[in-house]
Amino acid sequence: MARNVEFDESAAIQKAMEIFWKKGYNATSLRDLIDAMQINSSSLYNTIGGKQELFVRCVQHYTDIRAQDWDKRLASKRSPLDVLIEYINEAVNIIINGEDSCMAVKSAFEVATNDERVKQILAADDQRSYQFLYKLIKKSMDKGEISSDEDPALLADYFNSTWTGWYESYILHKDPVKIKRMAEYFIKQLTK
Repeated sequence: MARNVEFDESAAIQKAMEIFWKKGYNATSLRDLIDAMQINSSSLYNTIGGKQELFVRCVQHYTDIRAQDWDKRLASKRSPLDVLIEYINEAVNIIINGEDSCMAVKSAFEVATNDERVKQILAADDQRSYQFLYKLIKKSMDKGEISSDEDPALLADYFNSTWTGWYESYILHKDPVKIKRMAEYFIKQLTK
C-alpha cells in the first residue's frame, strides 16, 4: 500500500521557488531543494517530478504572484499615474537593493532559451506585464495625467523592455545612481 504524501505542496513550492530565485536553476542542487522543502527526494519525485518539473511549477507560481499584484494595483482607487510611478520606483528599489531581483528576468536568461514550457510561462507573464502597464498608462491618459499624444502601447512596451535593461545594467555596473537617474528620466518623459 502506498504511503500518503505528508507535506503541504503549495508551501513546498514556495520554499523551492525561493531557492531557485536566489541561486538560479543551474546552481540549485536537488539537496538544496529537498532541504528547503523539508521533504525527501522520493516525495519530490512521486508528487511533483524532478528538478525541471519543480522549476517549471516554481516559475508559474512566481508569475501568478506577480499577476495578483498587478491586479491589485489596477483595482486601486488612487491616481493611475501615482500607481505607475510607485511601481517604477519599486522596480528600481528591487533592482538596486534586492539580492534576488526578478526571478522572471533571471529565468528568461538562464532557462527559457532551452525550455519551451518556461519560455511560454514567461511569455504569458510578459504579456500580463504589458497589459498592466498599458492599462495604467491609458487610465493616466484618460485622466489627463499623461499626454494623450503619447501611444500607450509603445510606452508599455518601452517600459517593459527598459526595466529589464536596468536590471542588466545594475548586474554589470552596480551603479544605483545610474538606475535611479534612468527611472527619473522615464517618469519625466511620461509626465511632460
